[in-house]
Amino acid sequence: MDYSELVEVYEKLSATTKKLEKRDIIAEFIKSLDSEELEIVIPLIQGKIFLESEEQELGIADKLIIQALMRLGFSKTEVIDKFRDTGDLGLVAEKFAEKKRQATLFDRKLTIDKVFYSIRELATLEGKNSQDRKLKIILELLNFSTPKEALYITRTVLEDLRLGVAEGILRDSIALAFEVNKEDVEYAYNLETDFGVVAKVAKEKGERGLKGIKLEIGRPIKVMLSEKAPDLEKALESAKEPAIEIKYDGMRTLVQKDKDKIWLFTRRLENVTKQFPDLVELCRKNIKAERAILEGETLGIKDGKPIPFQEFSKRIHRKYDIEKVGKEIPIQIDLFDCLLVDGEQLLEKSFLERRKKLEEIVSPIEGKFQLAEQIRTTDLKKAEEFYNKALDSGQEGVMVKNLSAPYQPGKRVGYMYKVKPEKESLDLVVTGAEWGQGRRANWLASFILSVRDEETGELFEIGKMGTGLTDEQFKEMTKRLKPLIIREEENTVYLKPKMVVEVGYQELQRSPNYKSGFALRFPKLIEIREDKSAEDIETVQRIERLYKI
Repeated sequence: MDYSELVEVYEKLSATTKKLEKRDIIAEFIKSLDSEELEIVIPLIQGKIFLESEEQELGIADKLIIQALMRLGFSKTEVIDKFRDTGDLGLVAEKFAEKKRQATLFDRKLTIDKVFYSIRELATLEGKNSQDRKLKIILELLNFSTPKEALYITRTVLEDLRLGVAEGILRDSIALAFEVNKEDVEYAYNLETDFGVVAKVAKEKGERGLKGIKLEIGRPIKVMLSEKAPDLEKALESAKEPAIEIKYDGMRTLVQKDKDKIWLFTRRLENVTKQFPDLVELCRKNIKAERAILEGETLGIKDGKPIPFQEFSKRIHRKYDIEKVGKEIPIQIDLFDCLLVDGEQLLEKSFLERRKKLEEIVSPIEGKFQLAEQIRTTDLKKAEEFYNKALDSGQEGVMVKNLSAPYQPGKRVGYMYKVKPEKESLDLVVTGAEWGQGRRANWLASFILSVRDEETGELFEIGKMGTGLTDEQFKEMTKRLKPLIIREEENTVYLKPKMVVEVGYQELQRSPNYKSGFALRFPKLIEIREDKSAEDIETVQRIERLYKI
């Protein structure tokens, strides 16, 4: 298939903000594709070249694209000025492709295979002259591209496609294209975590095929999510048959074992096996089953106490000095669920049965590899004592779970509740910032926070955060956010929505000043959440519910 056919779809998607129109555009396009094309086209519509669980990542910086455009015959000043005007290197590439100054013009058509696999190749290039080799690949694509193709190739390479195609729209598109139930598509995706494969199954096998997708070791799933309870008493009432566990402040971890091989995945579906060799060894030695999928929380420990997540998170994306950092930040995992054992899938089993199976196959080591501490009671006084014990030990609070409930991947369920002190914190994404003044003139000092619309995936501002941060925090935030700047207007920068922060606040208010319709009063940074992406942040719909509480 010619890449130009996909570009026509990109253009149609860019021309509308309506969810149903985007769904119809995608459905009409994909229903005629063959299975192999689906596995490439679906990720490209998402702007993805690698799944989250794949260990490769593109990591192409703006400056490499700028160098490529300069190689096409444009001066650095021309490129930078145009970039400053548009804030989008894709638009810059499109503009310059219209007036290429290359002496030799190419007339070969690009295919989707050529674009997809060429961009994937960028992530494999390392070592000496790797930047030159990457530049060569990008130049080849741009030389063969039309202006519109150059626009979308550049955006894809920079992982910033800007089509507004959220998971919900893609789910509904697949359902419409192949005449299957969207709930079945969602169920399949939550287990498969690859819409390309899900679309292929829907096309070839229909609803029966989607319902037949099972857990598979070596592949992550979307984890089950909890609701926030206003207090412990309400959580006990709602859970009906409650088990109460300590809520640990760490990294949600999916542990998978196949004989001696271990995989570790985060709730963002990232493969972090290499970053935690100590945990891999613990899993290998202390899970008695040959094949298993378990879930737990991994946290950093010092002198028997949990360390702040911000400090522990240094291990999550570590690429170098892994053993050294592992010794500096030792870990503990607290396991709380069991989803598969030796070929038996346990999702439909009750939590009571799953916990029993977990206890059977784990050989615990205190302070290292243990089961989440749990009590089973409907007595509020006993529950409060356990809750206070959790807080006294430095943990976040407790989880209250219904013992008779199944496990529903990817769902925020009404039978699992978290109970924490204080007003609830919010996970938000930083979409912009303002430069400071005076001694903070070189730092970003006010941060624009946004929530997500769960239907469209659009991001809407909900406030600015600037008070209560230390100089060290301003410095750290600036360092992390600078590479994410996509455009700058006077004192304000606009950012790729990559950094998720946990934010406390005094009050949630209605406000016409922000697109979300709400504003946070006195937002305060709690920590940067390395384990979460923009897909995990609060939604406008949930903010509405919180406001009504």
